[in-house]
Amino acid sequence: MEMQRNQVIARVSKGSNMNQIYLPKNAGVRIMPGDYVVINLLTSSISEKQAFKPYFYGIKELEPIKLKIVEEVFDIILKLSKEEVNIIITGSFLDKGFNFNDLDILILDNKIDVTSIEKKIYEMTGIRTHIIALTKEELTQGLASDPLFQTMISRCISKDRLIFNYKPIINVKILDLHLLKSKNLIDNFEVLSGREKYYLTFNLLSIMLFLEKGKITKEIVEKAINQEFHLKNNEEIKENLIREEFLNKYKKLYEKTFNLIMKNLKGDKPIK
Repeated sequence: MEMQRNQVIARVSKGSNMNQIYLPKNAGVRIMPGDYVVINLLTSSISEKQAFKPYFYGIKELEPIKLKIVEEVFDIILKLSKEEVNIIITGSFLDKGFNFNDLDILILDNKIDVTSIEKKIYEMTGIRTHIIALTKEELTQGLASDPLFQTMISRCISKDRLIFNYKPIINVKILDLHLLKSKNLIDNFEVLSGREKYYLTFNLLSIMLFLEKGKITKEIVEKAINQEFHLKNNEEIKENLIREEFLNKYKKLYEKTFNLIMKNLKGDKPIK
């Protein structure tokens, strides 16, 4: 018996003894009383096919509009990729509200054309992006030796599940370069904006905690900032409400972190 591939969409109606389906005679498909038919739940199949379920790390939820942006960005990148890749979105975009300047994106494919993707995303969404393309192995190495990679990945959204296995190591060159950035707050305290001061403070505490603990998260660093500088919350820095006593404490933490790095000049070694 040859099966017909024509389909008819009809609504299930509630009957007195059982539910029933009315098939219109002018549907364009010849179905006669006594014919056998297959019934599929249309709404279920559509929702399963179109469901967008990224993996959340370090965040519980995201505004519906932002989630839609994430879905569109993932779709753009996958269409421009020659093969299946994992995509990770991190940074201030994941904070509550809409106070972000761009999208920070990691793509686990170091051969992808980043410039074309950044251009296409801006054309489609009007949002500028900062994209880093690298292999999973390169990201794993970064997590082992770079505190900023650890804080990024600790709070992110990814297309596929993230599984990393690494042991933290001290790479003096990387840490020294990061620390040099934070010296900018000491040299230019009066002219920097609150958000610039917060970024440099976060950078400094990330390095110090990495040297002490080996593995850190964005949440751990934020709590440490509040404790070290006796703040109610990080917004005091972002809103530039800090004064000279903050700078004095910052200088001591900078010197402490510098000394921790100097103790490890002999090269890469694991953090216990």
